[in-house]
Amino acid sequence: QVQLVESGGGLVQAGGSLRLSCAASGSRFSINVVGWYRQAPGKQRELVATITSGGSTNYADSVKSRFTISRDNAKNTVYLQMNSLKPEDTAVYYCNKLGSAPWAWGQGTQVTVSS
Repeated sequence: QVQLVESGGGLVQAGGSLRLSCAASGSRFSINVVGWYRQAPGKQRELVATITSGGSTNYADSVKSRFTISRDNAKNTVYLQMNSLKPEDTAVYYCNKLGSAPWAWGQGTQVTVSS
């Protein structure tokens, strides 16, 4: 079973940047499409960015041109570079694979953007 550990969140002013990391244990990480999700208080979890094993990416419209997802399969790690942050980006951020039977969710990392 893959275990996920997210890190890199924090408190930042609007317009600032953060880089999130998601470290995964287990050998199956590199073959899967992986995504970053976020959940704001009182809202459902939403998918914001995805990356295939080969590095193809896709983004939600709300973060396109501001966020960049990348991965290092040798390190079993996926990253999310977040620039031009907005207060509406405030949420707990998680990573997981796409599709059915997701891995066990990690604890997430809190991102808070002040106005």
